[in-house]
Amino acid sequence: MDVIGDQFQEETKYSRDRMSGRTLDWPKQPKLYKTYPDKPKHKLPDASALLSLPLGEVLKNRKSVRTFSDKPICLEKLSCLLWACAGISRKERGYEFRTAPSAGALYPIETYIVVNRAEGIAPGVYHYAVCGHELELLKEGHCGEQTARAALGQTQCMEAPVVFIWTAVFQRTKWKYGQRAYRYIYLDAGHIAENLALAAVSLGLGSCQIGALFDEEINQIIGVDGKEESVLYMTVAGYGVD
Repeated sequence: MDVIGDQFQEETKYSRDRMSGRTLDWPKQPKLYKTYPDKPKHKLPDASALLSLPLGEVLKNRKSVRTFSDKPICLEKLSCLLWACAGISRKERGYEFRTAPSAGALYPIETYIVVNRAEGIAPGVYHYAVCGHELELLKEGHCGEQTARAALGQTQCMEAPVVFIWTAVFQRTKWKYGQRAYRYIYLDAGHIAENLALAAVSLGLGSCQIGALFDEEINQIIGVDGKEESVLYMTVAGYGVD
């Protein structure tokens, strides 16, 4: 176990003498969207116009915020954050492209949120359905304390209005890139988290990215199997306290 990271880095390198042609089995390509058709839906408003600050100002003001007020996040700002990190930005030639880049436009990352305090949305665990720009209710009730415990006791997970949880559906990218896919999947998660961090600044919110977590405990909170789909990364967001 001490060298598994070193082995991964070495064995997933591209080199000219090891690369071979790869034929894609198109009928077996995984779906790019995950939905929960039997779960209650909450349609989100189009709030992308709220992002109006110049990029330079946003970059200068981005910082990690770990203390939050008890002010709930409004639905428009929550909608904007979800769109900024994982939403559809444009449609071209029959393809739907998103706000963050993804290797091969395969989009393996799924977005879940734990809502602690939000206007118009009850506390609970939700999945962001990208295609319909809506939230799907997976579990009702307060899960902030449980999420904080699963994040190695980081209390901002129960103090912030909302916790974003990103998972990967690994086969979406492995279908094309094999074991090299894991490199791309981790990069994809980073792109998404940075989009959210910058959007939060533009909306007058604070955020903090979280990589320290007990994987299976988070997987249990959001209800994924930890094998075909598993947590990678988290972010808290809300009104920061200086």
